[in-house]
Amino acid sequence: MKTSSWGRRATSRAAAALLLVACGGSSGGPSGIVPPGASTAASSAPVAFEYDSLDDRAVSADATRGRPTVLTFVTTGSLPAQAQVDFLVVMAGRDADRTNYAVVALDPRENRELVELYRKALKVPFPMAMADDLTRSGSGPFGDVTVVPVTLVLDRRGRIVARIDGRVARSDELRTALRGL
Repeated sequence: MKTSSWGRRATSRAAAALLLVACGGSSGGPSGIVPPGASTAASSAPVAFEYDSLDDRAVSADATRGRPTVLTFVTTGSLPAQAQVDFLVVMAGRDADRTNYAVVALDPRENRELVELYRKALKVPFPMAMADDLTRSGSGPFGDVTVVPVTLVLDRRGRIVARIDGRVARSDELRTALRGL
């Protein structure tokens, strides 16, 4: 059976509406559809967190409050996570005076030296930390962050305003989430 172009558009709109409902009603882009692996729903309360920094710069809720924050969870063995860190390094070079950036490695504690080498090799200019056991198990303050990279945008109060799971978040996508914060 052949479907008219009007029928195809109606079917596409119905599918989009179902997807929008499945995504919790968030409107992520001009079409109102949230891309796979992304959420634009703000959490109601600031998230409390603190990770073991590789240097003297804190990676915690207290250290990031007052400015928008991009927080990314990675593993040293993930190429997409490495690409995400590369994007963040470039972004931080342009707006680190207005936005906090931090990376949290999900690697086991015994791999701390490897994580430090990763940070040095990627020339990460912002704080990098090791995740705690709870976060590595997927039960930490940000929920399951084990499908890396996971990138979160926090507002000035520390509430999640965007979350991108399991894929590289492009600079323009992150800048859109940061706009107005």
